[in-house]
Amino acid sequence: VQLQASGGGLVQSGGSLRLSCSASGFAIRSHEMRWERHVPGKQRELVARITTADITYYGESVKGRFTIARDNDKNTLYLQMSSLEPEDTAVYFCNAAVVTLSGVKNYWGLGTQVTVSS
Repeated sequence: VQLQASGGGLVQSGGSLRLSCSASGFAIRSHEMRWERHVPGKQRELVARITTADITYYGESVKGRFTIARDNDKNTLYLQMSSLEPEDTAVYFCNAAVVTLSGVKNYWGLGTQVTVSS
């Protein structure tokens, strides 16, 4: 199982970015997928998740601004981020909750840095 996040960068407050997470070794359509973010010195935060039934959940701080989606044919997870704020500055990680015979196993890829300037 491998996950590779990309699409981060430097953007001004109010701007937009789209993050991508390319997956290999498993089919994302069959497992819950999540975006998380981390700021040094703070706890990792769940940003958004999408279930196998395509039901989406968002953290309170990003509701109405971020959208999680996946392209099953490309085996890629996305996070569309709009109306970005300096508080959104963090390293963003994609996470897969892969169901195995021995239970759920979580995988994370390398993150991508998002920096929002005021």
